[in-house]
Amino acid sequence: MSVLVVGSVALDTVETPFARAERVPGGSAVFFGAAASFFTEVRVVGVVGDDYPVDALAPLEARGVDLTGVERAAGESFFWAGKYSYDLNSRETLETRLGVFGDFSPTIPASYRDSDIVFLGNIDPTLQLRVLEQIPRPRLVAADTMNFWIEGTREPLIELLRHLDILFVNDEEARQLARDANLAKAARWIQDRGPGMVVIKKGEHGAILFADGWVFFTPGYPLEVVFDPTGAGDAFAGGFMGYLDFTGGRDPDDLRRAMVHGSTMGSYAVESFSIDRLANLSHDEVAGRVRTFREMTSFEIDLPATDS
Repeated sequence: MSVLVVGSVALDTVETPFARAERVPGGSAVFFGAAASFFTEVRVVGVVGDDYPVDALAPLEARGVDLTGVERAAGESFFWAGKYSYDLNSRETLETRLGVFGDFSPTIPASYRDSDIVFLGNIDPTLQLRVLEQIPRPRLVAADTMNFWIEGTREPLIELLRHLDILFVNDEEARQLARDANLAKAARWIQDRGPGMVVIKKGEHGAILFADGWVFFTPGYPLEVVFDPTGAGDAFAGGFMGYLDFTGGRDPDDLRRAMVHGSTMGSYAVESFSIDRLANLSHDEVAGRVRTFREMTSFEIDLPATDS
């Protein structure tokens, strides 16, 4: 069992009202890999520049993440700088430099092409399609996207939908892609174009899974301390996909539990900058928070007697 993730490996500078972190590991593949590695083998495909600190990805390697597919190219690594508002729900991008990521053309190592599950991180949908051409028989394919690709590369993105089992998007992206303000209708529009499942992320307000004829919602975990929301969505996807690979199943109960494990990993990711919290997280802590999610959302039905 293994999960292949193809996405960005970046350096981030993040400023919140409470603290600041300079040039720390970031990117979709990094957060996804850190979360998914709790449950299964993870293989990463990405690119970094010759300025990337050699030991920055050591926490991933310590978790057993295979970084064979991370290329090192001459030039600057992908860099993003952002500043969050006081409530951490909105952010301002201060600087984006694509560097070597701007010329990234994913090449999947031969040893990765038998991966069971493929997660296509937030990159150009043309490149996401190119990745799938290199993976002969994946058991499950999922992808993430963003408003930039929805607006600028709509046709390739719609073509990509035909090849997906799951699409991860936030609520704004779902509405933009479907051109419908109603989330349920937007999810159905996306499903009609390929993915049997759509996961709509709503930040601190949780996430919704739209599947084949049923819906499941997980709330956001009520945290007292939030440092950095930057990688929460990718950590959610990593927890979700990693758990599914661990179980090997895809029935409704597996998917519901995957949603909770995704929410759990996303909640831990925001408790520190970069992947610091995920790197120091124990399996007992993960299991404990999953149990808390169950206690938060479980209840017995006690309806009044029906009319005679």
